[in-house]
Amino acid sequence: MLFTAVVYGLSLVHSINALTFGFPYGSQKVRGVNLGGWLVLEPWITPSLFDSTGDSRIVDEYTFGQYQDRAKALATLKKHWDSWITEADFKAIAAAGLNHVRLPIGYWAFDVSGGEPFVQGQLPYLTKAITWAQKYGLKVIIDLHGVPGSQNGYDNSGQKKSYPLWHTQQSNVDRSNAIIKRIASTYKDMTGAVPVIAPLNEPAGYFGDDVMRVVRQYWYDSYGNIRWPYRTSRQSNTVVMIHDAFQPSSYWSNFMSWPNWEGVIMDKHVYQVFSVAENQMTNAQHIQTACAKAADLTSNTLWTVVGEWSPAPNDCAKYLNARGVGSRYDGTYPGSTRVGSCDNLTGSGANFTTEYKTFLRQFWEAQVISYEKAQGWIQWTWKAENADEWSYQAGLKYGWIPQKPTDLKYSNICI
Repeated sequence: MLFTAVVYGLSLVHSINALTFGFPYGSQKVRGVNLGGWLVLEPWITPSLFDSTGDSRIVDEYTFGQYQDRAKALATLKKHWDSWITEADFKAIAAAGLNHVRLPIGYWAFDVSGGEPFVQGQLPYLTKAITWAQKYGLKVIIDLHGVPGSQNGYDNSGQKKSYPLWHTQQSNVDRSNAIIKRIASTYKDMTGAVPVIAPLNEPAGYFGDDVMRVVRQYWYDSYGNIRWPYRTSRQSNTVVMIHDAFQPSSYWSNFMSWPNWEGVIMDKHVYQVFSVAENQMTNAQHIQTACAKAADLTSNTLWTVVGEWSPAPNDCAKYLNARGVGSRYDGTYPGSTRVGSCDNLTGSGANFTTEYKTFLRQFWEAQVISYEKAQGWIQWTWKAENADEWSYQAGLKYGWIPQKPTDLKYSNICI
């Protein structure tokens, strides 16, 4: 079906103009890291920010502003924004041979209304991040990580909920579209630094077609909003990164693909920790599963990047499943079956055994090899306060991540 985008009052049937992207997608691999827990809080990345409130109701960024003094919340956040990610991190990321950073940001950085308790102040740090990226030759993917009503109910959407409400109200979608237009307009002439906009992180497609109908239309709308930010028929060179909404590649076959669409990347998130069965896997099974993922990634009709993944083989990290919720691995998660103790499987890498670090290296390499069969990868995440198995920075320090991502010890691990 030919899709016609109506953008700024102009009816535009897609015509391919040889766009010039800010990175040679399709010919050079994406190798990057996420700046998680910086401009969108996550309790497991920075548990101290939540524990120090002394209030167990504070489980996400929404309640962080809702249940404590406003001035205190702002002061805490400003200190965090100033220190969690700095220019030194960008320098270290570039020195590690990476070429992309994916930067999550919430809608509330741009738009707070209707009594929403979110604390604002993130946008100057987005600007700083792009300046630092330019200095060190890194590419920034601006990722709208949370939208009004929450698109998935996870704490990382800004508001933890039992059921997401973003898709249930057109006003939520309209606010999201307005933010994407604003981002696209701001960075339309800076694709050398910001080559990609990701309009929405992890919409919960597993809730069914009520969600997926809205998601599919939102991807169409986002394409129009990002591709035509000039209010004329002129097109931008910005790449649009759409998430698979937890659907298999087959679901998206020929969706927004060439030749009627240009500059679209499919973002897939691959973890092996969020089910009892995955936590029960042996090390060899984790590696085998990672290697086997290449077949799905390369079956997509779009460029495909694994925009989130981790060498963590378990869900032991404190608050990974939400503040106050335990882990499947040690049986403290409701309804789970204990696999074993989490001792020395999370926390500081200084306490990890040589055998565990060797496995983390093998698992990391198996995933890198597999994901580079497609267009590449962006690990989650650069830093974590007390979960080094998730941290790229810690992996470099303790040796389960190589100093350059191409320096593989186990290059035949997937053969």
